[in-house]
Amino acid sequence: MKSPACVFMLVAAGMCTSDALLAQTYPSRPLRIIVPQSPGASTDLTARLVAQRLSDVFKQPVVVDNRPGAGTIIGTELVVRATPDGHTLLIVAAGITVNPSIYKRMPYDTERDLAPVTQLTRFPNLLAAHPSFAAKSLQDLLALAKARPGTINYASAGLASGTHMSMELLKTMTGIDLVHIPYTGGGPAVTAAIGGQVQLNIGTTVGVLPHVRSGKLRAIAVTTAKRSPAAPEIPTIAESGVPGYDHGPWNGMFAPAKTPPAVIAKIHAEVARVLQAPEVRKVFANEGVESVASTPQEFAAVIREELAMWPKVVKAAGIKTE
Repeated sequence: MKSPACVFMLVAAGMCTSDALLAQTYPSRPLRIIVPQSPGASTDLTARLVAQRLSDVFKQPVVVDNRPGAGTIIGTELVVRATPDGHTLLIVAAGITVNPSIYKRMPYDTERDLAPVTQLTRFPNLLAAHPSFAAKSLQDLLALAKARPGTINYASAGLASGTHMSMELLKTMTGIDLVHIPYTGGGPAVTAAIGGQVQLNIGTTVGVLPHVRSGKLRAIAVTTAKRSPAAPEIPTIAESGVPGYDHGPWNGMFAPAKTPPAVIAKIHAEVARVLQAPEVRKVFANEGVESVASTPQEFAAVIREELAMWPKVVKAAGIKTE
């Protein structure tokens, strides 16, 4: 009679063999990548670029399925409830780590119910001002904001958007009081700044930089710890007097929890190969985007760090959903 420990080892060995065999035959049918945002969003464009190349590699159709709504929660829940065999994947923006701090009831737990595959991309936001605005640097802005609390406003792409969170993190770290003017997207927000309806705008580099180049806006700083290769002349917030500040919105890929590790490893290897291809890196670089291709473990660490960071910022900002 076999001991319980022996039986456990045999069962575990059988599971490992099963997972390895599944990985060898994966994918066995078309893949679906759910994007919980609308077509045309940066996440959607990233997903379509990855999907096209994965289809070539896997010799299977890879369909991008847009399921926007409820701050990415609707589409994400579909992935959480999907069969964990690697044939349904999620590509989502960094807001997935903000949602638990904003929504009182979540239909899933991000860490428990999703398996990180890789962080696909990362990019800075760019803080800019109307040319008539008095502050010409971040130090000028901080001094002005402290002297005149609650009188300076800024436009973002919307409540709890990546751009909004960049500014709320800055406010939390510096103690300044700025008035948030949310718009329905980055385009309307930057248009308002160009027209002088607001004093400051925080937007993606690709959305704001052309207007800085044309002189319609004046750059203040980028939000990532390192300067953007697309605009190396623009300083970072950290080097401009806020040590430790680093916020780079990202897009990442997840699978349902309990997806076999061997399958996740296979997906990661192929996606990383796509992201590291020179022609793909060039496409991203032209948009001011960094191709990341982190390991599942590295991506999981990013998720943990952000899930721990946002509650304090959200509480300080008083961000609430209906």
